[in-house]
Amino acid sequence: MHYDFLVIGGGSGGIAGARRAAQYGARVALIEAGRLGGTCVNVGCVPKKIMWNAAHFADALAISKDYGFTLPTTEFNWTSFKTARDAYVERLNGIYLRNLDSSQVEIVRGWATFESPNQVRVGDGLLSADHILIATGGRPMIPNIPGADLAITSDGFFELTKQPRRPLIIGAGYIATELAGVLHSLGSEVTMLLRKDILLRGFDATLRETAMDEMRSAGISILTHIQMESIERESNGLLAVRRQDGEVISGFDCVLFAIGRDPVTDRMGVEKTDLEADHGGFIPTDEWQNTAQPGIYAVGDVTGRQALTPVAIAAARRLSDRLFGGQSQARLEYENIPTVVFSHPPIGTVGLTEEEARERFGDDGIKVYQNRFTDMYYAVTPQRVPTVVKLIATGADEKIVGCHVIGRAADEMIQGFAVALKMGATKADFDNTVAIHPTAAEELVTLR
Repeated sequence: MHYDFLVIGGGSGGIAGARRAAQYGARVALIEAGRLGGTCVNVGCVPKKIMWNAAHFADALAISKDYGFTLPTTEFNWTSFKTARDAYVERLNGIYLRNLDSSQVEIVRGWATFESPNQVRVGDGLLSADHILIATGGRPMIPNIPGADLAITSDGFFELTKQPRRPLIIGAGYIATELAGVLHSLGSEVTMLLRKDILLRGFDATLRETAMDEMRSAGISILTHIQMESIERESNGLLAVRRQDGEVISGFDCVLFAIGRDPVTDRMGVEKTDLEADHGGFIPTDEWQNTAQPGIYAVGDVTGRQALTPVAIAAARRLSDRLFGGQSQARLEYENIPTVVFSHPPIGTVGLTEEEARERFGDDGIKVYQNRFTDMYYAVTPQRVPTVVKLIATGADEKIVGCHVIGRAADEMIQGFAVALKMGATKADFDNTVAIHPTAAEELVTLR
């Protein structure tokens, strides 16, 4: 069967690209072996945010007495919550299916392998296309150490039928940080194990240092500079990690790996094309999402660029605009992409970090505006969870090249400021904007 556009992968990027191409009249097929929606819908953004919402309720209940409420004893029911969360995800799977059907995208179930640069085999069927998009996403990394099978990954986290009471989370990225915060707020005794010294490497130093300090202050144990040798089952049934120096860290009922994600490019037969994955297995693309093989494109996590659902969606839609919509210049610009970490407290960030700005413009070429304060939400409580806002400006007109927030509601406020950066706003533009009082966001337009 021959198509105009063949999409391998039914995650957010693949579905977005397939539907956009079909809207232009292209004959499109989408190949998917698992559940529609990919990582984000099934084991990523969506169920993670629902878990974070539950943790947010727990945090609010913890200070409800300070706000004058007398509540009965509350208890979190992991089982009933999981049932509701999973039902919501299943409903989204159905919505994706109906949307593809309404867009007249043919769905092919199975695993795709290349037979040639324009042919793909799925089971006994051979499909060909003028254009093929690889949008297969990624899967959690598992270290090659003895006992690794005793642990779970971030995917397995969403399969847990009961709440782990003493989990060990191995990793320092945003997934590890988010899951640690969620479990802690829901009452688990959380330990994190870091190979190096800091969480959220790659984020602005102010954000990562504040996040790590606050997580420790809240009671999360963060162990740094740990090199694992193995995971072992103790005689009492609990789990332990043996370090390379021989020390054993023990007493965990769950060990969770959140150490990164590998691209799903194996077993695809890419060697039958001119494609070559890099040392990490990612498929390199140019600014137009073209791979080294004409007619084959890639978007999303499989490319090794920003592993964000909206990035995959935007890149795929612009690719379809270019291939089938007559928009020859359509492409995603990978600068000033906002992102959020649903940590405790949450992080919102867009643009250059201070370190990146100094490297690009020099120490004398930037000016940093920053403020640290306690959100009014905590005015009547003994808690003093900080909010930090930070702007990085450059040039005589002080163009804003970085905007960073950590604190309550940072996840919601950053979107509007991302628009401002995308439009080239200056510090004067921020200053000339009337503040909304009393809010945390106003601090970004009153910085001096």
